Amino acid sequence: MKTLTLLKNVIAGVACAVLCTACNSNADIKSSEKADIIVYGGTSAGVVSAIRGAKSGKKVILISPTQELGAMSSSGLGMTDSGKTEAIGGLSLEFYKRVYAEYQKPENWYAERMDEFKGTGQGTKAIDNKRKVMWIFEPRIATAVYEKWLAEYPNIKILRNEYLDRENGVEMSAGRIKSITTLSGRRFEGKIFIDATFEGDLMASAGCEYVVGREGNEKYNETYNGYRTDLRHNYHNFSVKVDPYKIKGDKSSGLLKYISSEPPLKNGEADKKVQAYNYRICLTDYEPNKIPLSKPDNYNPEDFELCGRWFEAYPEASPLIISRMPNHKTDINNKQGFSTDFIGENYSYPEASYAERELIVKRHKDYHLGLLYFWNTDPRTPKEFKDKIKNLGLPKDEFKSSGNWPYYLYIREARRLVGDYVMTEHDCLNEKATPEPIGMGSYAIDSHNTSRYVDEDGFVQNEGDVEVFISGSGPYKIAYGSIIPKRDDCKNLYVVCALSASHTAYGSIRMEPVFMILGHSAAAAAVQCIDSGRDVQDINYSQLASTLRREGQVLAVSKK
Repeated sequence: MKTLTLLKNVIAGVACAVLCTACNSNADIKSSEKADIIVYGGTSAGVVSAIRGAKSGKKVILISPTQELGAMSSSGLGMTDSGKTEAIGGLSLEFYKRVYAEYQKPENWYAERMDEFKGTGQGTKAIDNKRKVMWIFEPRIATAVYEKWLAEYPNIKILRNEYLDRENGVEMSAGRIKSITTLSGRRFEGKIFIDATFEGDLMASAGCEYVVGREGNEKYNETYNGYRTDLRHNYHNFSVKVDPYKIKGDKSSGLLKYISSEPPLKNGEADKKVQAYNYRICLTDYEPNKIPLSKPDNYNPEDFELCGRWFEAYPEASPLIISRMPNHKTDINNKQGFSTDFIGENYSYPEASYAERELIVKRHKDYHLGLLYFWNTDPRTPKEFKDKIKNLGLPKDEFKSSGNWPYYLYIREARRLVGDYVMTEHDCLNEKATPEPIGMGSYAIDSHNTSRYVDEDGFVQNEGDVEVFISGSGPYKIAYGSIIPKRDDCKNLYVVCALSASHTAYGSIRMEPVFMILGHSAAAAAVQCIDSGRDVQDINYSQLASTLRREGQVLAVSKK
């Protein structure tokens, strides 16, 4: 009860602060700020959308709820989920070329020489000297690239720490967004709007149809959608029997923390749950740049008893993917049965209030810091794994405005638009002809676990992991219709991160290079809409495709 009361007080306090700011400012709303294109969301897609709009001479306002720009590319995901790199073009490819250019500067190699760096990409060279591209990078470099790139365009106005008033801040007129207002009371009028948030906040507030969770397989005649207990990969599941009860073998003692008491659904059945979030943790073992990890203030080893039980049953466990970044840094990701994916603790996030989201984000950070401390101190941690992580600490030169911890939680999936065209696994597997492509994807269909339950044999198991590789079918096309709402919903909005895709298809599309590809294409389409006076549903696709190809966007890849 004491913990519950504390959580309620935290939520109430944050909510009161946010609402008071909104009330005080909205009482005296400033005159509107106008632009051709309004981009809401400081993600990599938002940055690229703003840049592409500005390149055509349009006035652009980029509104970011966060101080730092670039989202995951600037928050530790430096091990690019590139897939087939020949499918990456346009401004997305230019980002990675600019990263390469930054690493040509000797001062950006302070802990090792460039020729000493042994990192490898996901099936690619980390450093491609022939194409002058770099696929692996530190967060600070990504941040610097985005900031310098944006600074080249004086017709981009950047506003940070501005949150959309999701309740009353979207003014519609004749099926179009006329203006949006932030909680601070600032009002913005535009001709075309681009929602570049992972959460799809602008899209939802504009009244567009969307979905949260997993469709059933029957919805789009898919194979890999819905509840999943039948696709167990040892990388992300319990490969040994682990007792789930507080007192081993005693059901009446209750379940250990982070295990659901809900019975499993049928495979392929729909639900409203979303795949797990985590931080892509950036640490370092370079002593001059390292801040040692310490015991978190609210640490409770009982929170991680399930992990300890798993270690007892599986002493070979090594529950992290540790990818090396330049200058002795890491991009750390989830692996195996109990790791950094905070399974089951994010279900309410997509539609939660800002205050509730902040609490969820804080709980994820506490979980990660607690887990790192547990692994370093619990005697059951396998020695080989402990040796891998014992010398790691926070990097002094990263995330300075957030206590050296990544700026952004990895929101792998939230709301998804139900738009003019819905991408499905049939598109990703090239089982159908995808209409009017505006870019390509090529990564595996990759959904992380969604829930943790007790199986029919009475042992703990994870559920939801889907890893379907598409290398045999090659890169696939992403339809223009997937980034636009239905005509009856909105006529001047593009949605580039929370785009129209089934849960299964989104598992492949949701990669940083693809988000930047879609940001580029959306802004190019926005410029055409403005110049022609057309709605987003009435674009001249032939003209758009010609423009995109001229700008280096990849719309097709020949099969080898």
